[in-house]
This record gives sequence, C-alpha cells and structure tokens, in this order.
Amino acid sequence: MATVTHDYETGTDPRRWWALGALVASMLTLGFDTTILNVALPTMAEQLGATTGQQQWMADAYIVVFAALMLPAGLLGDRFGRRRMLIAGLGVFLVGSLVGTLAGSVDAVIAARAFMGVGAALVTPLALSVLPSLFTPEERTKAVGIVSAGSTLGLPLGPILGGWLLNHFWWGSVFLINLPMAAIGIAACVFLLPETRDPASPKVDTVSTALTAAGLAALIYAIIEAPTRGWSDPLVLTMFVASVVLITALVLRERRAVRPMLDMGLLAHRGFLFNTLAATLVMFVLSGLMFVLPPYLQAVLGHDSLGTGVRLLPLMGGLLVAARTAQPVVARFGARAVVSAGLVVLAFAALLGSRTTVDSGYGFVALWLSLAGAGFGFSVVPAMSGALGALPSDRAGSGSGLLMTLRQVGGAIGIALLGSLLAGAFRDRLDVTGLPAGAADTAGDSVVAAHLIAEKARLTDLAASANSAYVHGMGLVMLVCGIAALVSALLAAAFLPGASGAARKVDDDTAMAATTADARQ
Repeated sequence: MATVTHDYETGTDPRRWWALGALVASMLTLGFDTTILNVALPTMAEQLGATTGQQQWMADAYIVVFAALMLPAGLLGDRFGRRRMLIAGLGVFLVGSLVGTLAGSVDAVIAARAFMGVGAALVTPLALSVLPSLFTPEERTKAVGIVSAGSTLGLPLGPILGGWLLNHFWWGSVFLINLPMAAIGIAACVFLLPETRDPASPKVDTVSTALTAAGLAALIYAIIEAPTRGWSDPLVLTMFVASVVLITALVLRERRAVRPMLDMGLLAHRGFLFNTLAATLVMFVLSGLMFVLPPYLQAVLGHDSLGTGVRLLPLMGGLLVAARTAQPVVARFGARAVVSAGLVVLAFAALLGSRTTVDSGYGFVALWLSLAGAGFGFSVVPAMSGALGALPSDRAGSGSGLLMTLRQVGGAIGIALLGSLLAGAFRDRLDVTGLPAGAADTAGDSVVAAHLIAEKARLTDLAASANSAYVHGMGLVMLVCGIAALVSALLAAAFLPGASGAARKVDDDTAMAATTADARQ
C-alpha cells in the first residue's frame, strides 16, 4: 500500500493540481528530446562525420538503456520514494544533456544519449505512478489526460523547435534546450510534489537488469554492424549468439523467480500477448520511419532543418487525431476491428510510401505520412488498452511494465534493423565510379556524406546517385514496414479476443499516456 509522507490528502488539497504541473513539466522535458534528435541527425552526421551506423547508435543508445532500466527504475521509486527518484531522473537527464551539448565527437554523443536514457527510465514510469496518491478515482482520468497532453505536446513541437535551433545555432543546441526544461521540472518536483512509496514492492534484481541491458545491446550491435562487417563476420555472429544466450538466461531466471521483475508468465494471456505484439510492431515501424525520413527530407529534397521539422507534422497530426478519437470508434465497432483496421491503414501507407521516388515531391509524402499517423493512432491506443484489460487487476502494474519494455525493445530493433537495411541498400546502389578509394568509402557511409563529397568535388552525378540510392533504400524500408504491419493486422484479426466489458473498464487515458511517452522514442 503506497504511503504519502507530506500533508497532502488524496482529492482534497488544492496543491495537488500544482503537483500535477510538476509531472507535466517532467514529461514535457522528455517529450522534446527524441523528435528533436530525429531532425538533428542529418546535421550531426554532416558536422561530426557520423556514418549511418553511428547515427543508429545515437538513437538506439538512449532506447536500449531506457528499455533495460524502466522496470527496475519503477521499483526503485516504489521502495525509496517516487519524488526522490523523479528528481534524480531529471538530474541525470540534465547532466546527460549537458554532456551532449559539449560533445565534440560521435562517441561522446552516444555516451550522452545512453546517460540520458537512464534519466528517462526513472522519469517515465514514476510520473504516472504517483497519480493514484494525489487524485481520487473520479479525478484520475482527467489528471492522466493532462500528463498525457504534456508528453504529447513534445511530439509536434520537437521537430519545429529542433529545426529552428539548428537553423540559428550549432547542433549542440538541441541538447541545450533540455537544461532549462529539466531544471524547471526539478524545481517543480521539489516544491510541489509529495513523497510517496510502496515498501512492499519487489526488490530490484540487478542480475536480471544486467542480462536485459547486455542482451539488448549485443543484439542491436550485431544488427547495426552486420551491413558493414558482413552477416557472417565472426564478431557479428558472436554478438548474435551472446544476445540469444543472455536473453534466454533472463527468461529462465525470471520464470523461476517468486516475484519476477519481468513477469513473462503474463504472455500466457492471449489478449495480452497479441495486443502487446501489435503495439510492439507498431513501435518497430514508427521508430524506423522516424529514423529514415529526416535525411530524405533534408538531403534528398533539400529542405533546411526547420523545414524538415515542419514537414513531419502530417505524421504527428495523424497520430494525435487518431489517438484521441480511437476510443469512441472502439466503443462502436470493438477493439479487435479497430486495431486490425488501423494496422491495415498503416500497411497501406507504408506500401504507398515505398513507391516514393526522387521526383515525387512533398505532396505525395505528406499524403502517406498522414495515413501512417492515422494508422498508428487507431492501432496502438486500443492495443495498449486491450493488453492491460486482458490481465487481472492485481497484475496490471507488472503487465504495464512488461508492455512498455517490449515496446521500447521493438523501437530499438526497428531503428537497428531498418537502419541497417537502408545502409546496406544505399551502399550497394551508390555509384562511386572514378572516386578515390577513401572518398568512395566515406560517400557510402550516408547520403549526407555523399552530398558533402559531391559538393566539394562538384560531382553532380554523385549527388544524383546518392539521392537515387537513398530513395531506393527508403523504399525497401517502407516495404518491410508495410509487410510487418499487414502481418500484424492478420494476427490481430485472427487472435485478438472480442471486446469485453472488463477490457473496456481499463483506463484508456493511461494507455494513451504510455503511448505518447513511448512514441517519442
């Protein structure tokens, strides 16, 4: 049973709404970060000389750490104080952002992103876990909706703010903006948020945490390095084997635990399993899409950073509108039909996007981006709600943690696998005839690098080849995304249980809050 150590009394103290403001500030701090990074990656690749693989690590270092530490971070907050851990998380995020601002190399940026992932893992689960101690059940839905709106706000504002910063300042400014945001969040938590804890929560299992982090890192390293080193390279094969061994050891350890940190037995519930699978595959597609789009808009179509951010808005707009209107549609047609239809729309959008050419223009891109956003929204919110609704009430907490962890894993693998597919296709298709070996190798690192070499050497043919090669690789990525979404739609239609009263009683705004928090990844 959670305890409140300050003089707040649930549902009576007017300061609870100011405390809610502290949570909104915390979530907004994280809300800006990832979408800003997506816009910044092409500029960082140009100024730091980052290859496609290194750009993948800039994005994935954050997600791997976030996924591995989210469950133990929530338990730390339960045992030692949620406000204390929230403040610590924001402090870690602030320090990581400062390191990123001052970084002068790719490795330093990757290290900063990993450190920021530690902070995000502390903030995300705890921001929602303190709400039951602040608000009555009647007010809780409204409170969760406000926190959800705070994290949602970062989705469309991130690309625009990031683009504006990159147009006026150096690339490190996209991390600098986090400093005042995190500082405001810390101050708000210190002065406004009561301390709550649950001493009866399970202890943090450091061995399982280490197995999770090491297993994910080995898997993603192998996927990212395989296009460059070769899929049969001894190091790549070793990493694949290591990931299998580590993840298998994690599953076996958790199955034997009396109070597991990662309750794999929850996957025995059909509704939870297939809703979680649908939500995870949606994150796989969304993360990969957000990785490949900014270089296309910036390098191929020639828009500046701010223009790139603005042109991502159809995706965000479709996602937010559909997510907010999904529940009335579910009430009318049932969750299984809505999830399946959303995934079909997503598959259609991705397959349409695979037809993009160098000469398609932004209008065509905006069309399938809007459809993709709508598909995301209509599939992921009912899937999240259905997954939690399929579980007994006493296992909702552990189920939510497992669901969010698997979705983060899906996002990390999406960036790694789809980014590697793009890198391999780009390098194979790029025409570097006549270039010195060193220049040819550098040009094959990324479309941004190819454009830089083409500009310095005044090789218009190389720039045209780079654009064509990148669009070809992006088309393959979109094709894989479309197939994955279509397979997910078929699985959802075949195996998701029909709507039930119990499932509809789940707090759908809680699902939305988790969705928008994860969509930043």
